[in-house]
Amino acid sequence: MFVVTVTFDVQPEHADAFRQRVLQQASDTLENESTCQTFQVSVSPERPEAFFLYEVYDDEAAFQVHCNQPYFADFGKTVEPWIQSKSITTYHRISPS
Repeated sequence: MFVVTVTFDVQPEHADAFRQRVLQQASDTLENESTCQTFQVSVSPERPEAFFLYEVYDDEAAFQVHCNQPYFADFGKTVEPWIQSKSITTYHRISPS
């Protein structure tokens, strides 16, 4: 399995809009991509503008397919002006197999 984690720090005035849009992104992904096993969205209880995404794909190729979806491009275009910082890290899951 291929794991992707993403952290976003969003401008505070856009936190609610970002929350709605990222939840839609998770829903779109899970509904349309059978190779996405998990797409979890979390928010910091202390900082409502800090978000953490945990995504699991069958493999790296499946993640690349995800990155080429029109709703992925639309998400990026919509939220880009709201983001203060973004960090992406990838992993190969080794347990449970």
